[in-house]
Amino acid sequence: MVHAGDGTHRFFVAEQVGVVWVYLPDGSRLEQPFLDLRSIVLTTPWIGDERGFLGLAFHPKFRRNRKFYIYYSCLGKKKVEKIRISEMKVSQADPNKANPKSERVILEIDEPASNHNGGQLLFGLDGYMYIFTGDGGQAGDPFGKFGNAQNKSSLLGKVLRIDVNRAGSDGKRYRVPPDNPFVSEPGAHPAVYAFGVRNMWRCAVDRGDPITRQGRGRIFCGDVGQNRFEEIDLIVKGGNYGWRAKEGFECYDKKLCRNASLDDILPIYAYGHAVGKSVTGGYVYRGCESPNLNGLYIFGDFMSGRLMALQEDRKTKKWKKQDICLGNTATCAFPGLISASRMFIISFAEDEAGELYFLATSYPSAYAPHGSIYKFVDPSSVSAPGRVVGIPVPTRKGNFPVRFIALGETVLDLLKEQAEKAARKLSSATSASSSHPALSKKGLSKKPASPTSGRRRPGTRKKAGVRSPGPQGKRKKSRKSHG
Repeated sequence: MVHAGDGTHRFFVAEQVGVVWVYLPDGSRLEQPFLDLRSIVLTTPWIGDERGFLGLAFHPKFRRNRKFYIYYSCLGKKKVEKIRISEMKVSQADPNKANPKSERVILEIDEPASNHNGGQLLFGLDGYMYIFTGDGGQAGDPFGKFGNAQNKSSLLGKVLRIDVNRAGSDGKRYRVPPDNPFVSEPGAHPAVYAFGVRNMWRCAVDRGDPITRQGRGRIFCGDVGQNRFEEIDLIVKGGNYGWRAKEGFECYDKKLCRNASLDDILPIYAYGHAVGKSVTGGYVYRGCESPNLNGLYIFGDFMSGRLMALQEDRKTKKWKKQDICLGNTATCAFPGLISASRMFIISFAEDEAGELYFLATSYPSAYAPHGSIYKFVDPSSVSAPGRVVGIPVPTRKGNFPVRFIALGETVLDLLKEQAEKAARKLSSATSASSSHPALSKKGLSKKPASPTSGRRRPGTRKKAGVRSPGPQGKRKKSRKSHG
């Protein structure tokens, strides 16, 4: 789920099967999709299939050039599996529709296995596009003497950086930035920005502190581990992130790990499989509605469903982990707050105002319509939700919006419901006293009970979280499995 950065405050929600929906600021979803590539995108209903539509990013100057970029799995000639990165444009006639005929393939990479496909696209503050690829799949990066990730001539297991605003001299539809770290190294692919990556799933650029701008431009990534550890990394130019020599802070391939020239960059945080088995990277919170969260890197685990946060100690440069309370009365002070999110945490998102969300599903299949979108709201916030967001730029609705229905309850909803229950009890007590026999003899009768008395308010459900209906009232949701 991403925004276009064009002031409209729209959300673009991509599903693994290859369809992208537009959600308006009021939460309603446009009936017709923004983009539908289901006939091209490669994925299956198999549980755990990691292929599909995996990444979407809008150009920093999207408002002017209407360009956006996509990352998806497909079949090439002779049915060779590939990942494809393409440029597309939005229709001139309808800002809520992509022009499918505008696709320009920028880069294709052969995939030797069906898993570890990477999938993140993002633009750095330098205006370049960063591409995060997986190591090629299977287990233990078994490709070649050192694996794909440690092989700088391979595009797999890498962070790539390219300039999509200019064409290359060799006919490529991108240019290699002249300051890429391995441009002059013999045998290395010039697009490589960092290496030693296993399968980074969800990366984000830090907006920086809203006042001091500290941290602005840092790129955080969650890198999925093999058998023992999951890790969070800060991406730096020319960095080696250790795989397959290391997994987290520990050795994986002992021979490679002892290599004196490894010089790898350690994670800022790693956790074992007792906590979770597949990290999903998140964002540093920089919004306005929940100032207590400012500076926290919020992320989760796909398999365990845990939500976590890292807080930086500026003096020691160490990061301390804490769990995020999600309405569990055993750990939250507010009584009666209803839990809980769906288990499989697929991804995180940030809106134009810097508020954070996460996406989760209750069934790990690309074709299962059981996905939900949840918004992070700090109940102790000093800013009322929705009061600090800029006024959205009007956007033409090219098709009918499907009304938003919240499945969850906020603290304010619960307080309001408690007040209504108290009012109904008072009303019932008053009605009972008015039906006294002495009053009835004077021609007074008991007031009929309200037809909604004693019922839950319309529009509220027991499930905490937010879900918007898709086609026929159900919304298919993309999900990402990790190997």
